[in-house]
Amino acid sequence: MRTRLLAATLTAFAAVSLAACSSSGPGSGTSTAAAGSPTSAAAGTPSASGSGTVASPTASAPASTPAPADGSPGVPGSPGSPGATAPAKPAPPTDAGMPGKPGADLTGKLVAALDAIDPAIVGGKPDQAVDRARTQCQSMYQFPKDKAKLVDLANQRFTSPDHPQGFGPDKAAKINDALHATLCPPPA
Repeated sequence: MRTRLLAATLTAFAAVSLAACSSSGPGSGTSTAAAGSPTSAAAGTPSASGSGTVASPTASAPASTPAPADGSPGVPGSPGSPGATAPAKPAPPTDAGMPGKPGADLTGKLVAALDAIDPAIVGGKPDQAVDRARTQCQSMYQFPKDKAKLVDLANQRFTSPDHPQGFGPDKAAKINDALHATLCPPPA
C-alpha cells in the first residue's frame, strides 16, 4: 500500500513538474493525466489512493515555487531554467555600430586624420569619406577581433581614381587606427 502511494505521489509530482515546465500553452498538464495511467487521478486530487493522509503535490508546488514577475532563472518555464528552451538571440539591428553623421568639428578631425595618412584618401570629397568611415565603423563593431578582415575591408572601401584597388594594407591599418581615434567607438 505504501509503495503504491509513494509511486502515485512521485508520478503525480513528476506530472505536475512537467506541466509547469511545459511551454505549449494551456492544457499541457492534462495530457499526462489523460494518458490513462493509474496515476492520472493522482495529479488532480489530493487523495488519489483513497488515503487522506498524503498531501497533494499540486497543492504544495505553487507555494514552494512562486513565480517572480521578472522571469528570473530557476522558475519553471523561465528562460534560465534547465527544462526551458532558450529563446533565439535577436539579431542586431542593421545599423549596429554605425555612428551617427558627425558634426563639422568631428568631420574636420576625421578628414585631417585621413589626410595625414594620404591626401588622396579624402580626395576633396569629405562627405564620401565620412560615409565610408561610418560604414567601416560598423564593420569594426561587427568584427572587433578580426584585424585582417578589417584591414581588407578598409582597403576595399577607401579607394580613389588613382588607387582603384585601395591604398594597401599598411595604409588601410592606419585608416582603421584613425577611425578609432576620431569617429568609431573603441572595440568591445
